[in-house]
Order: sequence, then C-alpha cells, then structure tokens
Amino acid sequence: MLQKVFKLQENKTSVKTEIVAGLTTFMTMAYIIALNPNLLTNFDGGSPLWNGVFLATCIASAIGMFVMAFAANKPFAMAPGMGLNSFFAVVVANIVSLTGMTYTASFQTALCIIFVEGIVFVVLSVLNVREKIVDAIPLGVRLGIAPAIGLMLMNIGLGSNVGVYSETGGPFYAMRDFFGALTPSLAKTNMGSGYAAMVLTVVTMFVGLFVIIVLAKKGVKGAVLLGMLVSSVVYWAGEAVFLKVNPFASLSTASFAPPFRDMADTTLFKLNFSGLAQIGWFTVITLVVTFCIIDMFDTIGTLVGTASRAGMLDKNGKMPNMKEALLADAVGTVAGSVTGTSTVTTFVESASGVEAGGRTGLTALTTGILFLACIFLAPIAAVIPAAATSSALIYVGVLMVTGLKNVDFSDIAQAAPVALMLIAMPVSGSIGHAIGIGLIVYTVIKLFTGKAKEVSVLTYVLSAIFLIKFFLVA
Repeated sequence: MLQKVFKLQENKTSVKTEIVAGLTTFMTMAYIIALNPNLLTNFDGGSPLWNGVFLATCIASAIGMFVMAFAANKPFAMAPGMGLNSFFAVVVANIVSLTGMTYTASFQTALCIIFVEGIVFVVLSVLNVREKIVDAIPLGVRLGIAPAIGLMLMNIGLGSNVGVYSETGGPFYAMRDFFGALTPSLAKTNMGSGYAAMVLTVVTMFVGLFVIIVLAKKGVKGAVLLGMLVSSVVYWAGEAVFLKVNPFASLSTASFAPPFRDMADTTLFKLNFSGLAQIGWFTVITLVVTFCIIDMFDTIGTLVGTASRAGMLDKNGKMPNMKEALLADAVGTVAGSVTGTSTVTTFVESASGVEAGGRTGLTALTTGILFLACIFLAPIAAVIPAAATSSALIYVGVLMVTGLKNVDFSDIAQAAPVALMLIAMPVSGSIGHAIGIGLIVYTVIKLFTGKAKEVSVLTYVLSAIFLIKFFLVA
C-alpha cells in the first residue's frame, strides 16, 4: 500500500527510512509548537488565545504536510513560518494601537489578512503562476539558495536557537555571548548564573554534532536522529547533575487534555472582517502583498534549496511536482487562518529529514502525524532540549554549504548574487529577502553589461517588486 502510494522503490527508499526521516524532521522543528503561540500571544501561556493558537499550529501544519505527502509526494514539512509569525504579531499590536480593539479581536482581524493571502496563493498555484515564478529565478541564483540556507541554519544553530537567561538579563547566545566574549571570565561575569547553562548548551551542541558526523561518516542510517538523542541525554544529565534541575519536572503538572473549547471561543473560524475597515483598505492591501512576497520566496527558496541537496532537481534545476508542493503551502496557510495561526510555509528544517534519507511524501506524512499527536503529547515534545536540535541544524547547514561547488565563481553574474545571498540570508533571517537581493544584483549586472536580453521579463518584474518592497513597504 505505502509502496504504491509513495513510490518508495522508485525513489530508492524504504518505509523505515522515511519514518526515521519524518521523526528527525519533527524533532528539529518541534520547537515551533510552543514557540509559535508564545510569539503570537505575547507569551501569554495558558490563556484561551494561547491554547487556540497552540492547537491551530498543530492542526494547520499537519494539514499542509498531508497535502504535501499525497499531492506532491515530497518529504517537506510545514508549519507557521518564523519571521512571518513575528511580523504577524507586530501587525496585531499595530491594529490594537490603531483601533483600540482588544488583542483577541485584533488577532482575529489579522487572521483575515492571512486568509486572503492563502486564497491568493491557492489561485496562483492552480494557475501555475507560482511555478512560473520559480522558473524565472536564474540558474545561478538558484544554485546559491541551498548554500545560503546552509549558512542560515548554522547561524540558527550556533546563534539564536538557544537563549539562556539569568539574573543579569538575557537572552545570551552561544555565538554572540559565549564564543563572542573576549575571555571566559568575562563571559561568566556577564552571564551570571546562566554561565553554567551556557556551558552545558555548548557542550551538548558539539557532542551531538560530532556524534552525527561520525555516524554519518560510517554510513549509519538515522545518524541525525541518533545524534539528537545522544545530545538530549547529555543535556538532561547535565541539568540533573550540574544545574540541579529535574529535566522532566514539567511533565508532573502538565495537562494532556487538548483545549478544544478555548480554540472554539477564540480562533476557530473567528475571522473578524469588520475589523479590516477600521485599519484602512490601503493598509490591508499593503499587508497582504507584503505577506505574499515574503511567504512566496521563503517557500520557493526552501523547496529549491532542500530539493537541490536531495538530488530532486532535473538538469535544468527544476523540481518535479513543484505546483503540488506550492499548493500544499497555500492550503496550509488557508487552514491556518481559519484555525488561528499565521502563514504556514515550508520549513527549512525539512533538510534534516532529507539528510536522514527522506525522499517521498511518507516523510511529510510521518511528521504531520506527529504534529497531530502533539495535541495530546505537547508536554513530552517540550522536554527535547533546543541544544539538541542545534546539533542537527549545524550539521545539515554544513552539508548544504557544499552546494557552492556548483556555482561558477568565474562568472561575476553568478558570483556576486550568490555571495550577497550568502551573507544576506543569515543576517536578515529571511530566505525571501536574500533571494530578492540576489535577483536585483543579477538583473543590474546583466542590464549594465550589455546582456539585458538574457534576463527574462518575469525576472525584471520580480526585481522591480523587491525594490518596491525594500524601499517603499516596510
């Protein structure tokens, strides 16, 4: 049955490999299940709105992944996008300020914008417009997407995936505050009691990374997942021995009952269209366009970059079933808007599952099922230490950077866009913005070197749109 549906033999994989890959992807992105409602509700944990967003995160992500699994047969996972959810929270806060509505009512108004964005994407996906946009990205820029994502993954793993707080403040991060400190004694002074937790974090991170590398070098299946498990055990032991903390204490008081009533009261089909009139239709249109641009190129970048690493692109740099993969993202966004969360997009952490051997929709299906299970098992997912996921992100990032060997650095029209994307993506934290910079640089070089005819009309249009986005739309 699974062999027929997901064409496992044709894709040179197995049920076991796909399930392990799905579990690996889940473990690297499980943080979003708690982090997304925290960001969207100003860390109002346990409130009815928080509970509603929590359930919406699990349900909408699973719906998107199921479409990805059965329609596109690709191993890519989906969830409310980081960056997009932060922008959504800012929009909600601005609506509160502009209209005087409650945070919940403003939240429900902002969901309307996500709903419209999702519908636009469904239409564009069905009409193949989004696929044509993918094809319009020059090959050189496409080749640079995966390595740039790799640097962003390493930046997340080393820089921002784990924040340590103490009586002296925070968050403190490994790259900035531990490795970035002038001396260990200065770092210890700055972090106060958080220094011990930082040391444990760094040790855990590198133990997991080295375990993954050694196992992968030996050809062990599921090396990423095993490395994460080993690093988790190291972190839990360190918490118990050195920090005098019970790593599983939260499980004793955790509630495993899904808060469906709170979701029904706050987010489920609670689109507040009447609130849109209060913020002005020009603002609404601007917000819809902004969300569309960021989401479209974040998704395109993740799909192309991860598919490139998995060897899923043809000789022209195109991915089969791209239309269906883009449709999954659109359906997930619509599902998110009516259940109660911000834009659902393809997650860059999918690369960890691909590296674990995932090649078909069975990987996405496995991750989606695990997201649904978290409706009942979220407290268990919450005990996975962020330092363990950092190990996987850094490793996958290193592998994706190797894609630079395919870039022709002797051609400045390829080298310049790729080089700028490599720095723009980790610094801005946006795949879409980095691609926009790459497109603009590529277009300008071609235009002023007498090769304007080599640039497609759609590439000119995309470059112009990004210029407008960067300079006129905040």
